[in-house]
Amino acid sequence: MIEVNEHFSIVDEGDGWIVVDKSAPLIVHPANNKGLEPTLLGGVQKLLSFEIECGAVLSIINRLDRETSGLILIATHKSKAREFSKAMERRQVKKLYQAIVFGWPSWDEVSLDEPILRKGEVEDSLIWVKQMVHPKGRSSRTNFKVKERRLYQGRRISVLDVEPVTGRMHQIRVHAAHLGFPLVGDKIYGDNEEYLRFIKDGFNEGMLDRLLLKRHALHACGLSLVIGEQLQSWEVDLERDLKYFLAGSDVVDEC
Repeated sequence: MIEVNEHFSIVDEGDGWIVVDKSAPLIVHPANNKGLEPTLLGGVQKLLSFEIECGAVLSIINRLDRETSGLILIATHKSKAREFSKAMERRQVKKLYQAIVFGWPSWDEVSLDEPILRKGEVEDSLIWVKQMVHPKGRSSRTNFKVKERRLYQGRRISVLDVEPVTGRMHQIRVHAAHLGFPLVGDKIYGDNEEYLRFIKDGFNEGMLDRLLLKRHALHACGLSLVIGEQLQSWEVDLERDLKYFLAGSDVVDEC
């Protein structure tokens, strides 16, 4: 792995594509910050400035939320962007995550097949982007497997291996919360909806006591797909902040 800067690292690259390991809370695309905040796209554009001058066009294939760290595939040619987009539509891109959640599931493995839509479409919601499980939503399926059950300062937490079969907005976070195990650090889908207080007043010690982390504990650790006729697979370790957090906990049950 080649370190590029404090925000992302290059994991691998090939003809028409590049794979990066994004940190949190780096945003992928420019938002309403008018260029004042670093973005993954801007960093990669700077890195590949010569290639872009020679005709390369960047297309981010699998997007991650600001607070989600991990692997992102970026096409650098239009033909690859089309190829990868079709593979995503056909669910031929396998994505693996690790999540740290509150609680100890009674199950070791479970597959949740529940539709998801934006909450504001069916009921009042002060958070525009908030999603929810609802029968009128789009089909969504997530596979969960308990990796470890732990204790953190007397509170039960678990490390889960997660495979989203579909790719809906906030899918893993919504499904985990629906099962009763919201992600550690999740300001939107946790037991205490902290997002509006966070937007108004910023992060504070009270939020940290409740959430345990400043960002939600979700990391895209694995990615694989066929490029040409060859299977390409990439894996990365947890980001340092999540490793540090787990180092302060004790394993109770390692599955």
